[in-house]
Amino acid sequence: MPDRTEIRDCLDEDILALEQLYSDAFPDEDLWPLVRALVALESGVLSLVAVADNSLVGHGIFTMCGIDGAADQVALLGPLAVTPDWQKRGIGSQLINDGLGRLKIDGVLQVFVLGDPAYYGRFGFKPGANVQPPYPLPVEWREAWQSIDLNTGDAAHQGTLTVPQPWQRPELWGP
Repeated sequence: MPDRTEIRDCLDEDILALEQLYSDAFPDEDLWPLVRALVALESGVLSLVAVADNSLVGHGIFTMCGIDGAADQVALLGPLAVTPDWQKRGIGSQLINDGLGRLKIDGVLQVFVLGDPAYYGRFGFKPGANVQPPYPLPVEWREAWQSIDLNTGDAAHQGTLTVPQPWQRPELWGP
């Protein structure tokens, strides 16, 4: 892990570097339109960057969401990206842990993610959430829908996750 990795809020001047980061980290996926739309939201997004050696090397977004019929504040993690030269050095872990810590302080009760259970399980995410994603998932992706309770016990929420406009694209939720 780099000794001088700084995790900080994303700034307007980071946008050009973010576009390159997502292109490098996901050469076969075009996540940039989603990322651009999320960072452009005026509120409801925690956008964090990792800076090492004076370069932007990682980025993670936590989007504030809701659950149909519930007043509790929840969040959706993703996308998360680390430039290939800096992967496997703990940058993604730093972004996730920093974000989860900030969300807990802000009173967010639960965070959801659609991602690799082996990776996100290391942070306490568990498959089989009672809250359904906003669009049906393919059978092979169902174990990838996970959540972590930031409160003291298991989250008892049930319902469907409500997401802001940038996430309201069915193609984001399936192959």
